[in-house]
Amino acid sequence: MRYVKWTFWGTILLIVLSFAHYTLPQHDIVRIVGTNTQRMDLGENSWFFAAPDVGTDGTISNSRDVKFIQAIQQDGDPMVYRNEDTGWGWPPYFKVNSFDVQAAATDLTSTEASPKWVAITHYGWRNQLFTIFPNAVSVRQVAGPDVSIWPWFNTLFIALVAFLLLMLRRMWLQFRERTIEPAMDDVNNALDAVDASADAARDKARGLWSRLTGRGK
Repeated sequence: MRYVKWTFWGTILLIVLSFAHYTLPQHDIVRIVGTNTQRMDLGENSWFFAAPDVGTDGTISNSRDVKFIQAIQQDGDPMVYRNEDTGWGWPPYFKVNSFDVQAAATDLTSTEASPKWVAITHYGWRNQLFTIFPNAVSVRQVAGPDVSIWPWFNTLFIALVAFLLLMLRRMWLQFRERTIEPAMDDVNNALDAVDASADAARDKARGLWSRLTGRGK
């Protein structure tokens, strides 16, 4: 049972960490080499795409134009981002300016000979097998490829979640100490009283039987 317990909680932890890693913002320092808009016929991967852009026909969700930003990472590997509005949906970035982001990304396009390094804030994953792209939330030019951006939001968010979990655990321990444990003690005392009464009744019945059968003489 111990292995089942640890497997269960390990699976829950893995799901929570994967969800947080997909949802929380990340920062990449890249060089933008192009932007384009491509028609996408979404299938099983539609879970990893945002809803249609704000103001467009939301009923046509499985086939639509998606804006993309092509980039080169610091190590020379390519990286492609989608650029979609999140609107009022999940995750709660409230992004409604995908066209402005696309214009800024196009303006920051550069070549290897004359690079412009850009910080792209995004969420999500890149997976070539399932055709999944991270969603670019914002783009801005930075001084160079060695710029380091500390994830302040993630730090504060994780600290807040940890604080809330500690408070919930403390409240649960106090609730258990003040309510559940006394109730369990009352139940155990009641069961002990019932057992004692049963033992007394059994002894009384044995004594009566002995007197009736004459075995007590």
